[in-house]
Amino acid sequence: MTGKEGFDRRIEPFRTELLAYCYRMLGSAHDAEDLVQDTYLRAWRAREQYDETRSSLRTWLYRIATNACLTALEVHGRRPLPSGLVAASDPLGPLVQGEHAAWLQPLPDSLLDAGDPAGVVIDRSSLRLAFAAALQHLSARQRGALILRDVLSFSAAETAEILGTTLMSVNSSLQRARTRVKEIGVRQERVSEPSAAEQRAWVERYMKAFELADVEGLKRLLTEDVIMEMPPMLNWFSGRSNYGLFMEWVFGAAGKDWLLKEVAANGGQPGFAAYQRVGDEYNLHTLQIFTVTDEGITRNSVFQDPNIYATFGLAAKLDDQGLAIDEA
Repeated sequence: MTGKEGFDRRIEPFRTELLAYCYRMLGSAHDAEDLVQDTYLRAWRAREQYDETRSSLRTWLYRIATNACLTALEVHGRRPLPSGLVAASDPLGPLVQGEHAAWLQPLPDSLLDAGDPAGVVIDRSSLRLAFAAALQHLSARQRGALILRDVLSFSAAETAEILGTTLMSVNSSLQRARTRVKEIGVRQERVSEPSAAEQRAWVERYMKAFELADVEGLKRLLTEDVIMEMPPMLNWFSGRSNYGLFMEWVFGAAGKDWLLKEVAANGGQPGFAAYQRVGDEYNLHTLQIFTVTDEGITRNSVFQDPNIYATFGLAAKLDDQGLAIDEA
């Protein structure tokens, strides 16, 4: 492999799929971007060691990315959502912030759409927040084995090479990972979820009801077992009635004048950024990402984190026309 430009051209097309992989492993868009950069730096430094007679370039890059992820996981640990950490709470109870928790973060679809994944189709259903949250219950190597084998369809031998372990260890990790994910009860979303247009339509109706502060209208769009959670708060609850009680409190406490901006995350999950009227402007209040099935909205994951806002490129303030206000 000769020449910096020739090497860069060969590895660049894998950037987007490696970003998706690192996100699945870490549960953080920011960390995933950093690790992809680290992967490419490590690959450049080790380019003379690559032997194409022993493994494909893709497999080699995944081994470098995996080592970077495993090292990062030793430091950062897992990133749950509140529903995977504590018991359900009273929707009208006090909000309790998780003081030291590192939460699962959503992944902006704009990051997936920014590159050409070498002709490889990314399985976007495996980026859904529910699946990403389930992965957080696995050990680092179980996580790697499950993603590499069941999501990316690497062979057992390739997976062992990437993880730097044996076939027996890979098969054991994979079996344990599959069992644990099944116990968690992650839905087979690729089968049950409606089309992207249908999901967007559900959320657009939700947005209209939200802008009208129409709690009953919101409730009609929810499934009976809907879940709302709101990191960094530990609070989460289940059920249409509880959801309605909480939204009545929200509109009572934060007012009924809002501007909403559509977003898309985690491989096609619809959502919006909610801006609350404060004086003569609208301040960014929350980012809300929805899980939608044929029966309606089953989950609203509400985020309130400046780092997540920055990843999505959201303005901190808007004017009456919905235009960003320059704070410089």
